[in-house]
Amino acid sequence: MKLTIFGTGYVGLVTGACLAEVGHSVVCIDIDQRKIDNLNRGVLPIWEPGLEAIVERNVAEGRLRFTTDTALAVKHAEIQFIAVGTPPDEDGSADLQYVLSVAESIARNMDGYRVIINKSTVPVGTADKVRARVEQVLAERKVEVPFDVVSNPEFLKEGAAVGDFLKPDRIVIGTVSPRARELMRELYEPFNRNHERTMFMDVRSAELTKYAANAMLATKISFMNELANMAEILGADIEEVRKGIGADPRIGYHFIYPGCGYGGSCFPKDVQALERTAQQIGYEASLLKAVEAVNNRQKQVLFAKLAKHFGGPQALRGKTIAVWGLSFKPNTDDMREAPSRTLLEALWQAGAKVQAFDPVAMEETRRIYPEGPAFSLAADKYSALDGADALAICTEWQQFRAPDFDEIQNRLRAKVIVDGRNLYHPERLRSEGWTYYGIGRA
Repeated sequence: MKLTIFGTGYVGLVTGACLAEVGHSVVCIDIDQRKIDNLNRGVLPIWEPGLEAIVERNVAEGRLRFTTDTALAVKHAEIQFIAVGTPPDEDGSADLQYVLSVAESIARNMDGYRVIINKSTVPVGTADKVRARVEQVLAERKVEVPFDVVSNPEFLKEGAAVGDFLKPDRIVIGTVSPRARELMRELYEPFNRNHERTMFMDVRSAELTKYAANAMLATKISFMNELANMAEILGADIEEVRKGIGADPRIGYHFIYPGCGYGGSCFPKDVQALERTAQQIGYEASLLKAVEAVNNRQKQVLFAKLAKHFGGPQALRGKTIAVWGLSFKPNTDDMREAPSRTLLEALWQAGAKVQAFDPVAMEETRRIYPEGPAFSLAADKYSALDGADALAICTEWQQFRAPDFDEIQNRLRAKVIVDGRNLYHPERLRSEGWTYYGIGRA
């Protein structure tokens, strides 16, 4: 099938590349000429395991193309995906200007039936707004062209997006149109060989499903962080508690790891947007507010532990803190809403210096925080320790899980570790003379 993807960001690029991988002919369009030029040279705008090879292979075999030509993109395919950003407005609601702008572009160039698919994460009711905008433009053109608007939310985990797309646990499609339904069934047929993964429902239910999924997962994380904070006061070990409750199949082990807060492009934004939707319909979503509040507070935990260790925030002035991990999670260079950013900015505000390392996110870090007297990026994890007064861990990259503690001791000024991801065993480290602070571990 022929497909067009508007947007070459995280969702658009993964979607386009993976659909090309199963044999479809895909054109990806973006208004950013530099990004398109880079993609045509094989330079990707994001770091995602396995994605570069898929893009390279499908470009070489002619199934995947990149362009800034809107007319060409709309003409190319009956199926048009909208996969552009929906950043939060000042009030936390999703900004739909880019989604509606794409809808308008499709409407201005379509000359026959089109299925317009919302792949972007959008509030309930967005499909109606897209339909209205397309109808408005068609009326201005004085033409009647049939079309359908479909909701097809993505459920991709950064760091595992390629596998998630190629082996989905479910494919949610919101439409009441028989014609669109059959096209969507054909589109996703390669993913349903073993068993049926596609779930058809009405559009509004599909739109809500995406927000509900992210809000549920964010809730689990914030719940565990609340318990972790209580565990510290009560003298309990949250890691033992986690194992105890995770063994219950009704709860499971996923998303119950306590830490220094969640980040990324989805959970913070989507919880806020869903809470804003509740406000708009006159519903008090107390739990959603609490989830966000707990997470915002949790991002302050690492700084609070460092400050307490040194005798207060004022005592951090002139100190040097080594930071391992800058991306919001492993296997990505994404630093949006990352807990590391909260820690870095609090340390600088207190007058401390930071030496940091991340296996992948160094370039993205430089883009956000230029290096200077108070901030340097190290060539490797051990170099970040040289002369530092303590080590803080923000991201659970594999290479941080089993380090050489003798090497850490030789490079640090003091044997102090503040572990925001509970990577190490407190008793073992403390028996070797380390001052170790975890999350929810007495």
